[in-house]
This record gives sequence, structure tokens and C-alpha cells, in this order.
Amino acid sequence: MSALYLVIPLALLFAMLAIGAFVWSARSGQFDDLDGPAERILHDDDGERDDTRSN
Repeated sequence: MSALYLVIPLALLFAMLAIGAFVWSARSGQFDDLDGPAERILHDDDGERDDTRSN
């Protein structure tokens, strides 16, 4: 029973830290564009090519 006096405050502290980290990341713009980087790899680059490989 005495272990609950230690575990419950630690759980509440951990939950508050997790909520704080989420709020901080949401305010700093970490969740602004989730699809852009994932779809960027699918589009071809029509720019310069690096043909320095030897055959």
C-alpha cells in the first residue's frame, strides 16, 4: 500500500511532462505539415543530375 504513495505522484509527474512536451511541440510548429516531407520523395526532381559515377 505504501508503494502507491510513490507510484501515483510519479505517474502524475510523467503525465504532466508528456502533456507539456506535446503542447510545446504543437506551439513550435512540429505538426504543421505532416504530408509534405512524406510526399516529397515521390516527385521527380527535374533539376541537375549528378552523373559523376563511372561505368
